[in-house]
Amino acid sequence: MISKNLIIDNLKTLIYAFLIALLIRSFLLQPFYIPSSSMEPNLLVGDRLFVTKYSYGYSKHSLPFSPNIFSGRILFTKPERGDVVVFKTPADNRTDYIKRLIGLPGDEVQFINGDLYVNNNQIFKNIIKSVDKVYCGNDTIKVNFFNEKLPNGKIYKSVYRSDYSFQNSDKFIVPENHYFFLGDNRDCSKDSRFLSEVGYVHQDNLVGKAQFLFFSSDSRIGSIFKFWNWSEIIRFNRFLKKIN
Repeated sequence: MISKNLIIDNLKTLIYAFLIALLIRSFLLQPFYIPSSSMEPNLLVGDRLFVTKYSYGYSKHSLPFSPNIFSGRILFTKPERGDVVVFKTPADNRTDYIKRLIGLPGDEVQFINGDLYVNNNQIFKNIIKSVDKVYCGNDTIKVNFFNEKLPNGKIYKSVYRSDYSFQNSDKFIVPENHYFFLGDNRDCSKDSRFLSEVGYVHQDNLVGKAQFLFFSSDSRIGSIFKFWNWSEIIRFNRFLKKIN
């Protein structure tokens, strides 16, 4: 017969474990799964990554379910241009998106003839691979690969459709305390260009900075439970890869 004290001890252990996990998730690290191809080629569908919650300080969105127990940000540290950031979409303050930070408060962002401009300066990009393919949802699109360099020296890979489906835009003027985000898969990303769906993101909606991958699998090939196909399904070369 199980003693009453043993049951109580086990309950205490479970409660302590839950509280410790909650503290880690809320204030240190939180795992996220990549469900879309909007950040290809840098993040792939099936990537699992860790986000540091302390990078930009804390808001209500640092906590599970975003409880409305305080407003603003505590210990706020400004993000840097080029950071890969998880944020809550302004449309519902609930859905997590991951994109690259391009525009800071007060910046002017615009696309002209398929080129990205920040504050009327063209963002330098040099082609590294032409007419290759990346995913866009369940389809593939023909793209050119570039190294793109932001004004602060941050360099990362971006892809544009070879026919540049998104060529010109109005000028986006980033409001105070807001940020402008783009997906690295420029012609397959719902991001700050789409004002009714994402738009400018308030600093309180920042969840954390994406730091490194800890696991990756290609669900298009098969389930990870099919261990006999792990050599094809699991992307071992992406384990513990730092996110640029």
